[in-house]
Amino acid sequence: MAEDGSTTAESATATVLLELQPALRDAFKQPLGKVYTETDALLADAGSPILAVGDVVTAHLRRAGHVPHVALVDGKTEREAVSESTAAALSDEESRVRVQNPAATLTRELLAALRDAVAAAESTVLHVEGEEDLAAVPAVIVAPAGASVVYGQPGEGMVLVDADEVRDEARDLLRRMDGDPEQALSLLEG
Repeated sequence: MAEDGSTTAESATATVLLELQPALRDAFKQPLGKVYTETDALLADAGSPILAVGDVVTAHLRRAGHVPHVALVDGKTEREAVSESTAAALSDEESRVRVQNPAATLTRELLAALRDAVAAAESTVLHVEGEEDLAAVPAVIVAPAGASVVYGQPGEGMVLVDADEVRDEARDLLRRMDGDPEQALSLLEG
């Protein structure tokens, strides 16, 4: 039995708790914070700790000398493999946890790993097999007071989210997804 109470078989198949329905896609495309194109300006305005969602965003933060407390990566950007330079910026040997999360979903495995990584003392990279695009919303919910979440806005830049300011909006977005939002919230906040 895994730490979250699931069996090994359930963990291996990544139990989907939430799925993004097509009618809600536009709501998820709206930035939850200010969009930046300069990493140094973003870092000057960011709270602590920083949770980063996306390979390119994480690589930008690392190149600027900041290792996010939690980074979620999947080896892709806009559904294509990341560049060699981005992959190289993410290739260190720090604490790395592999989780499964199919596209347009949030799994029990991803949410539990995110919660545990936020609570951990060391920086953690969650390597998502599937897609990490929706993880910014639960990252905002689970982020500690004063934290920032940073994620990519395709074609625009990096979004800096003050988790304290948009936590209620993130909960609302999660509750509007198909599946079991209350179980997902309990897992994140419990």
